[in-house]
Amino acid sequence: MSKVLIMEDEESIRSFIVLNLKRNGFDVLEAADGMEAMKIINAVNDIDIALLDVMVPGIDGFEVCRRIRETNERIGIIFLTAKVQEQDKVYALSVGADDHVSKPFSPTELIARIQSLLRRVNVHRETAAKVTFESGPFSLDLISKQFKRNGQAIELTPTEFSLVQFFLEKENTPLSRDVLLDHVWGKEYMGDPKIVDVNIRRLRQKIEGNPSEPEFLQTVWGHGYKWKGRA
Repeated sequence: MSKVLIMEDEESIRSFIVLNLKRNGFDVLEAADGMEAMKIINAVNDIDIALLDVMVPGIDGFEVCRRIRETNERIGIIFLTAKVQEQDKVYALSVGADDHVSKPFSPTELIARIQSLLRRVNVHRETAAKVTFESGPFSLDLISKQFKRNGQAIELTPTEFSLVQFFLEKENTPLSRDVLLDHVWGKEYMGDPKIVDVNIRRLRQKIEGNPSEPEFLQTVWGHGYKWKGRA
């Protein structure tokens, strides 16, 4: 049973989300503010997904996300944002979120987003024909869930890991934004397609010596992105 933490200060909204998560078979933990959420995160080591509201008392959702990512890249993080907070959506992704859902949302949409993210979180539990990839100074191990450059580990979120895996599988092949969305986020994804670009920028910050002039994760103008490996 997958474990989901919901951080939402409005009790009516939180109760509504909890009810629908439990109906769909999730084990649910609740937090009304950032401090409570961090206490749960630090005490429970097998949380799969965290749903974070942006505006909560005390520590806001952005700070909770940052603190989670300081020590844990494996938890999937989805922000719950108001439609008027377009800038918050981009900022949420930049601080380590995997996805965002705009309020008001339907239970069906939220469950679909959670299930899509869970597939990325749980990819290491699946059996794959090829379990390791190497490209230049990089190596990726699907069993240990480790991504390294010159032997040094680089921490990736579940979404970033799925992106890197797909790029390495399709090394030197331009991949469009739509192809990346379908493969990583799922064909049912109904959110902002710019989520791809934000994650690409975040990945470049982690893997490139000069993110503004990427050597490995390159833009192919008019086509999308590609991982430049051995010719």
